[in-house]
Amino acid sequence: MWSAETLAESLSVGLAELGGPGLTEQQQATLLGYLALLQRWNRTYNLTAIKEPGRMITGHLLDSLAILPWVGEGRLLDAGTGAGLPGVPLAVANPRLDVTLLDSAGKKIRFLNHVRRELQLGNMTPVQERLESFMPELGFDVVVSRAFADLASFIRAAVHLLGPTTRLLAMKGRYPDAELRELPDGVRVQSVEELSVPGLQQERHLVIMSVIA
Repeated sequence: MWSAETLAESLSVGLAELGGPGLTEQQQATLLGYLALLQRWNRTYNLTAIKEPGRMITGHLLDSLAILPWVGEGRLLDAGTGAGLPGVPLAVANPRLDVTLLDSAGKKIRFLNHVRRELQLGNMTPVQERLESFMPELGFDVVVSRAFADLASFIRAAVHLLGPTTRLLAMKGRYPDAELRELPDGVRVQSVEELSVPGLQQERHLVIMSVIA
């Protein structure tokens, strides 16, 4: 059984091992508040397959925050956000980010609107829409994906949103050799970063791309 104290300690230790984000006690409390809401809604709406609190800290919070050094500031689109990953942890960790959480599932957007209200996260905006048909007034500095099936599909679905300086961040497990070979013309792979997520045994990589005009 995970108590509030052991969860807080697990998050604090994990953040220290991650090495990057120096989050305040309030930010850590907000992340744990998000986790509590996710657990509560998950009982009814099945928002995530991970249900054990300790695994949620590792597989959701720390995994999301592992990409923070490559995110920067400005406007970020979390494409296919699901339960708000990685967008919600990134919005908590960096208040200077303006995060749009995009998903086509109404139950997930209802949950994220509840999270925004309950945790008073004014720098994130949930939107119910498919990526292919999403037409915002303003562009994005970064478009991130944690759940797209393959890199080429991610590019094709997001291409209408990409400006000359927009970076695409695709979170992957193993090094995606085959997917990289299948990328369409005009896509520049800036780097593929190997991520080290505390407590996670599986491989994690971040593919950073842009589209050449």
